[in-house]
Amino acid sequence: MARIEQVFGFFMPSITLIGYGAAKEIPARIKALGAKKPLIVTDQGIVKSGILATVEGYLKEQKMAYAVYADTVPNPTDENVHKGVDVYKKHNCDALITLGGGSSHDCGKGIGLVVANGGKIHDFEGVDKSTKPFVPYLAVNTTAGTASEMTRFCIITDLSRHVKMAIVDWRCTPNIAIDDPALMLGMPPALTAATGMDALTHAVEAYVSTAATPMTDASAEKCIWLVGKYLRKAVALGSDAEAREMMAHAQYLGGMAFNNASLGYVHAMAHQLGGFYDLPHGECNAILLPYVSEFNINAKMERFAKIAELLGECTCGKSEREAAYMAIDAIRKLSADVSIPAGLKALGKRYGKNVQEKDVAVMTGNAQKDACMLTNPRSATDPQVTALYMAAM
Repeated sequence: MARIEQVFGFFMPSITLIGYGAAKEIPARIKALGAKKPLIVTDQGIVKSGILATVEGYLKEQKMAYAVYADTVPNPTDENVHKGVDVYKKHNCDALITLGGGSSHDCGKGIGLVVANGGKIHDFEGVDKSTKPFVPYLAVNTTAGTASEMTRFCIITDLSRHVKMAIVDWRCTPNIAIDDPALMLGMPPALTAATGMDALTHAVEAYVSTAATPMTDASAEKCIWLVGKYLRKAVALGSDAEAREMMAHAQYLGGMAFNNASLGYVHAMAHQLGGFYDLPHGECNAILLPYVSEFNINAKMERFAKIAELLGECTCGKSEREAAYMAIDAIRKLSADVSIPAGLKALGKRYGKNVQEKDVAVMTGNAQKDACMLTNPRSATDPQVTALYMAAM
């Protein structure tokens, strides 16, 4: 039987440093990239936490010049990107350091794309739209969830359309990624929970993706197992050094999985909730994950059965179908144990947002255009996507 020609890529940083004290390597690694004056892209939460001051201290010790753009918002916007570009050019920077969670990394990637290629960030929506080499880039992660410090994904909100633009470009993969659990110890329980469930979503969606490979499977399986074992501990006691370090490994493995196998309808739909209501991405994912997983279960029954096992469920003596549905229950139990809101309306109330059913039709249409839905294991009609949103309300 003739084989269908299909080539799979595998994208990740050239160098990754994970472990306590890894952030102290920032000055030496920036110099190794040939840079002299990086722009640090971060947010006010990182400023207030003292993490920016810690990193600035490492740079000052080595007498390295730098500039700072610290106005990134939780769902970074096209306006953020273009203001950051102005700061980069004004201070004659020659490299990027992104410091924070997914928002800071996404904003920095957007800045780098525009600095390197010109134009506007909107020009790069889609897959591999850039044409010129990226600026030297080091990403320092402070949360255990998005894995944006190691991916080729960049998600930017277009304020005029209220849509999250999905930019997937191999050139914006960081040269160097740093995951120092010492920078994560101060994360509050709610953020720890949201980012941890984000990591789980990455792994689950990549595991059942139509573009999954043995390499992404290995990464996804280990991520799911680690999240199931350590997320509750990290939420319960943020100073648990082992739990923090294992969650840093988990989220990175989840990133390895989805950076190469891509995602599915959970992310396609969550992006719209972020674009419409500026809701936290990780919690949107956590709420949608069991509903989309149940929708997908017939397409990947054996994979969901394995997910149940990885999450610690005893599937002995169960049929494949029974075990697969145990995975959905396990995801819901984990989400509840770390205090994720029970539905989208409850999530909206937590953040003072009014999630409305009248917006579902537009969000459905936008989700169907999102690049993440392309690798979902089951195709969905507009009414089916709408039904998923409504079920998650």
